[in-house]
Amino acid sequence: MLALRCGLRAVIGRIRARNVRGGRGEVESLSLLLIAARLRIDPAPSAPSVQLPLAMAKRPNGNGEGQEENGLQVKRVKGAEGGGDEEEQNKRTPKRKIVLLMAYSGKGYHGMQRNLGSSQFKTIEDDLVSALVQSGCIPENHGEDMKKMSFQRCARTDKGVSAAGQIVSLKVRLIDDILEKINKHLPSHIRILGLKRVTGGFNSKNKCDARTYAYMLPTFAFAHKDHDVQEEAYRLSKETLDKVNRLLACYKGTHNFHNFTSQKGPKDPSARRYIMEMYCGEPFVREGIEFAVIKVKGQSFMMHQIRKMIGLVIAIVKGYAPESIIERSWGEEKVDVPKAPGLGLVLERVHFEKYNRRFGNDGLHEPLEWEEEEEKIAVFKEKHIYPTIINTEREEKSMMSWLSTLSIHDFNSSTTEMEADNNNSKGVDAEGSDGCNDDSD
Repeated sequence: MLALRCGLRAVIGRIRARNVRGGRGEVESLSLLLIAARLRIDPAPSAPSVQLPLAMAKRPNGNGEGQEENGLQVKRVKGAEGGGDEEEQNKRTPKRKIVLLMAYSGKGYHGMQRNLGSSQFKTIEDDLVSALVQSGCIPENHGEDMKKMSFQRCARTDKGVSAAGQIVSLKVRLIDDILEKINKHLPSHIRILGLKRVTGGFNSKNKCDARTYAYMLPTFAFAHKDHDVQEEAYRLSKETLDKVNRLLACYKGTHNFHNFTSQKGPKDPSARRYIMEMYCGEPFVREGIEFAVIKVKGQSFMMHQIRKMIGLVIAIVKGYAPESIIERSWGEEKVDVPKAPGLGLVLERVHFEKYNRRFGNDGLHEPLEWEEEEEKIAVFKEKHIYPTIINTEREEKSMMSWLSTLSIHDFNSSTTEMEADNNNSKGVDAEGSDGCNDDSD
């Protein structure tokens, strides 16, 4: 009892001292300690319960803290509400501009670009945005209005077209284990393979210097119509491969590709495109069928341009069209150019060379190169892209069916029925299977 009395005297001394230095709120707080101590000294059965004065009641201040009316704040204890803590932490995480390296198999999707209000046509971006919201990277309202997160895709791939190196730029919350959490909410045929921070004003479409596409096709597409076997047993000879590559090399440079798309006239300046390289690799056999991959790198591509470039070379190699038709197609006359099937087209890689030179080594940002992800890209293609192309070709025989239509094309026609004034770029091109319209909205 004596010790308790000494303790009370010490408390009273503190009250008097703080009454000089502090405010009334601190005195009241210490008074509560004094009351509690007195109750412990004389715990009479009839002692009335002590209630806090109304002025001392805590009220939430809107910041997750309790605030007393006298100005003192008491933080809530974290973890009392269970799973809400992680969500609350995500909301407080600042948003940063990043790029995501994507790979996907396009079968079953109506292209890359999201079509709000058209739920019957599922796109790659529908699944991506859903995963971003569920993982806590973006708030739900950003998923409904993608401009709020500054979302931009590098290339718009069309229905059924796959990608091994698509790039999208956006603002997200950089949560812990972000790639793992996003991929957790994506189907296995869509993967986020890499992430890098970029400058605040970065736009994946506008900053892109070039795109590389690959086109995987069965080599019997190059079998000559008169003296080669027209079936899966065909094997590409070195002589024929050399001829294919000689013809593909003709596309290099800047040319007027108005005959390789739609709604472009010969005098439309936007029909001029720059091709950096185009070649066919060595053939390989999968499930009894020999395939080859054509790669083309260009600044940008128009609707159906790549498929028509490949279709015309196939028509020449098979003996349906003369070699001179390539150069003639760049003139003003209308030329009948066949369009190869969409199956097999893959967005292989996008290039940011100017951005890398300016910001890649500034000490703050990384160059947008993906050497460390090459193995993951190769694994994804072997697991999801190539099998889809091979199996679909075996089941649907899209190339074989298309080859049977080449005979109805008139490759010798030199008609000039196109009226340039009427066909010169009226409005925006439709989206094409070449990931096309890379340069327009």
